[in-house]
Amino acid sequence: MNLHELSNDPGVKRSRMRVGRGRGSGKGKTCGRGTKGQKSRSGYSRKATFEGGQMPLVRRLPKRGFNNPLGTVYTPVNVAALSRFEDGSTVTVDDMRAAGLAKGSQVKIKILGHGDAPDRKLHVQAHAFSASAKAKIEAAGGTCEVVR
Repeated sequence: MNLHELSNDPGVKRSRMRVGRGRGSGKGKTCGRGTKGQKSRSGYSRKATFEGGQMPLVRRLPKRGFNNPLGTVYTPVNVAALSRFEDGSTVTVDDMRAAGLAKGSQVKIKILGHGDAPDRKLHVQAHAFSASAKAKIEAAGGTCEVVR
């Protein structure tokens, strides 16, 4: 079978209903919109959240918290997770993503001090470090570098 041999089954593709073409057509005069009212007018459209005048669900639910549109969101990575890297290696942001410590190419990574410090020298590059994480990495003989 070739592409040019394909065809629709009979009755699958229906022609559109032409409204306003006389009473005998079944869609004449009011064109299936009923009589009067907002929905019968041309140009009518309603919001997706409109619920017939009832207070919409979006407005009924309580609002909690605050999302700062200018805030920076970091993906946390604990120092204990850095022990999977080789001694003396440079751990970049891409290395941490490849190891599955952070997902997404646009997220920023912050190293936190939870857990035991790695027992090896690591040159860690990340977007931010907590004070305790920086102290633990440097105590093990490693270095911390903030990247943008």
